[in-house]
Amino acid sequence: MSVLALVSAVAGFVKIRYLVEKAVIDNIIFRCHYRVTTAILFLCCILVTANNLIGDPISCITDGGVPGHVINTFCWITYTFTLPGYNGRVGLDVAHPGVLNPEPDQERRYHAYYQWVPFMLFFQGVLFYVPHWIWKNWEEGKVRHLTDGLRGASLAIGRDKEARLSRVIQYLIDTLHRHNVYASGYYLCEIFNFINVIGNMFLIDAFLGGAFMTYGTEVIKFSGQNQEQRTDPMVEIFPRVTKCTFHKYGPSGSLQTHDALCILALNILNEKIYIFLWFWFILLAVASGLALVYSTALVLLPSIRETILIRRFRFGSPAGVSALIRKTQVGDFLLLHLLGQNMNLMVFGELLDELSRKLHLSNNLPTAPSTMELSPIYPSAKLRMHKETEA
Repeated sequence: MSVLALVSAVAGFVKIRYLVEKAVIDNIIFRCHYRVTTAILFLCCILVTANNLIGDPISCITDGGVPGHVINTFCWITYTFTLPGYNGRVGLDVAHPGVLNPEPDQERRYHAYYQWVPFMLFFQGVLFYVPHWIWKNWEEGKVRHLTDGLRGASLAIGRDKEARLSRVIQYLIDTLHRHNVYASGYYLCEIFNFINVIGNMFLIDAFLGGAFMTYGTEVIKFSGQNQEQRTDPMVEIFPRVTKCTFHKYGPSGSLQTHDALCILALNILNEKIYIFLWFWFILLAVASGLALVYSTALVLLPSIRETILIRRFRFGSPAGVSALIRKTQVGDFLLLHLLGQNMNLMVFGELLDELSRKLHLSNNLPTAPSTMELSPIYPSAKLRMHKETEA
């Protein structure tokens, strides 16, 4: 299958998966992990497995004593090597950077990662999706059920909207102070996101033999050096030409050594992929760290929660917002925040106004959850029972 067909299949999946109207249960940094980063890694996996883009991933030249397909297969499934530390002048001192006749005790840099690159990229893509999968199962569609008919193009009108809004308000009142476990799952997944991106950087560093952590800085440094004196770090880590040694028995039973020169065409893609991932992971790690600090501030500082309600959702006066924050806990605020992300701003303002009024008038808050109250939405029969009780 061609690269265009593979990418088109992924694009079709993304279009169906992400452009359909659905409830938002996280923030933009969270979505950068499981949507953007996972898509990038899967796309890179497709690129490095598309043979028609670069041809054969490895092509080796021998003296003719070993068939070409044999030496290609052997050097691909085992390893190749270069000589670090000395490059010399290409065409005068050496044939290619890192390729020269080695001394018996000379250090060699072995390259055996290239056949595992697509598997590693796919595995990393799965890792970046796991925190979202955990949170989605923990959340159990609560926000989607509560905002059904109150978000986007599905916004109800008239009495239907009023009935749906009353249901949400009643649920928030009946389950007040019972969403802290719900919130803890979200904050835990945010921590997982931060640990995941840092852990993936160390994973790639180990995969590339300790060269990834300084890869980006070396490339930046290289771009500012004199062209005649600089050594390309991308060529050093992802060499285009390497050496491979093949041993076999001759016709008389004597051991023969065949030296091969191998062209790793795949590394022209690998070097670009990993320099992009280096910058992207750095950016994502910083953003995830800031998101974690922001979430910690929300938990510890009620004043931050007040500021969000006033400036982002443009709700009420400072005194009214302060009273609402005092009557709610962190879990209640997170649920309100997620509801605000999914609702029309005016509709959400109506919800907060009515919620504040009922909380101000209510003197008896629930102290223990019931089986009915643990459900994200009540069945219609039980809703009617509650309304009749209130009447």
